[in-house]
Amino acid sequence: MLTIVSDLFLTDSFLIKGQVENKYTRLSQLLDEYRKFHLKIRNATLVDLGTQDRIQTPLLHINVDEIILAHEFLDNAGDPLAAQLADDQDDQHRVRVFYTGNLNVEISGNVRPNSYEAGDRATRRFFVMKEPEVRGLNFRGDQDLKLLKDLPYAILNKSRVSYIYDFN
Repeated sequence: MLTIVSDLFLTDSFLIKGQVENKYTRLSQLLDEYRKFHLKIRNATLVDLGTQDRIQTPLLHINVDEIILAHEFLDNAGDPLAAQLADDQDDQHRVRVFYTGNLNVEISGNVRPNSYEAGDRATRRFFVMKEPEVRGLNFRGDQDLKLLKDLPYAILNKSRVSYIYDFN
């Protein structure tokens, strides 16, 4: 059976691939506006970050607060977010973001100034990083984990950030 993966999530324990159920807008906006505790993922594949074992399930409920990083695999040529990011390219700050806990991971890339602050656009819970570089995971040749190496952007959870080095 061919499964189309449109959404990717990284948590402390798993890399999760699948499709968000009833997605009505782009993933970055959905995550900011989502007011339930759990997001439903259809045709989910979970890759254990420790053992690289895989679990496949037709429906998975993921706690939004557990998400460290998210990505939507879509052509963003007509995407307003991508257009905004391109317009803001001169006004990008290079940062290194650290998540600590069960999974110690570092993600570096370019962000809009102060996009990681709590007061950014009032209620935003997530922020977008262009050209992210993920460090701290053992990819060990795993094709699914290697997806994290070449993302054009990542949607990061503000509440999970432990430290930020802003180089500007």
